[in-house]
Amino acid sequence: MSRREELPLELTHRVRDTCFCLHVQRAARAVARRYDEALRPLALTNGQFSLLMSLNRGEPPTMGEVAALLAMDRTTLTANLKPLQRRRLVKVTADSEDKRSRRLVLTALGRETLAAAVPAWRRVQASLERVLAASSPERLRGDLRALS
Repeated sequence: MSRREELPLELTHRVRDTCFCLHVQRAARAVARRYDEALRPLALTNGQFSLLMSLNRGEPPTMGEVAALLAMDRTTLTANLKPLQRRRLVKVTADSEDKRSRRLVLTALGRETLAAAVPAWRRVQASLERVLAASSPERLRGDLRALS
């Protein structure tokens, strides 16, 4: 059996047209580009915005809590924190009760930067809500939550 017969063109078309992974990745990249463009004047990426927003809590969260919320491993979270720490938007401190655990603190500058980014986030969010209005944005959010 030739390689061509093992991987028919019809299979390629089926994957192209039906693969959830492909379509979610394409949509994610397109959506991320919109947020990145809007946040660029504040020198933030969409991922940094989400990370900063995840720290906006009553009590500073642990690394594990933030990693779980953002669906990333701790190593990736640590790498993503570095530029935010260099900009003094985030501070990593030892937990007062467990010195092995780290807490992530949104600094005053981080809070100001995040507040300044919210109007840009709102504009993109509203734009995407309009694009998705006919297909129920709330249902899409629910479906995406079900996948994660």
